Amino acid sequence: MKKRALILALVITLLVGSGLYWVVSAQAKSTASAHSVSGAGTSLIEGGTGAPSFHPVETTFAFHWSNGQGHFECLALTPSAPPGAAGSGNFDTNVMYVTGPITSVSVEGTTAVFKGTASVTGLGAGSNVPFEATAVGGGPGTTLLLVVSGLTFKEIVLEGQITVKG
Repeated sequence: MKKRALILALVITLLVGSGLYWVVSAQAKSTASAHSVSGAGTSLIEGGTGAPSFHPVETTFAFHWSNGQGHFECLALTPSAPPGAAGSGNFDTNVMYVTGPITSVSVEGTTAVFKGTASVTGLGAGSNVPFEATAVGGGPGTTLLLVVSGLTFKEIVLEGQITVKG
């Protein structure tokens, strides 16, 4: 009789333990996939086009990620007129366009790092080009860092909003 009671207690303990394991595991998975990241706006690339002649670069960006899927867009424009000339403040020349699905996101606090593959035109042109973007939640003054085609773009948000929920 003692043997049966011991076996019954062991079985109940195993069942309760495995039930708790599945509950905790399910909660961990739902928390991991609960990340939500979105943003849209305009920004200036710190340092513009760089040497030898510095031209400002304005970007229009948009991205979203939720429920394990998302997309990234970034259009970079520069003025066709040289710095200081009439029209040098008109961002009218497409120098780069990056578009593609986001395949993963990691969130720490108000910062999200997302990765994917993109189609890139202009600078760094190519298909299925890996990209990584680091977005800091906030409005004007916050930052977006894009690494694609071996190039790094440090963007300062002028208008818009980046929202990071983790």
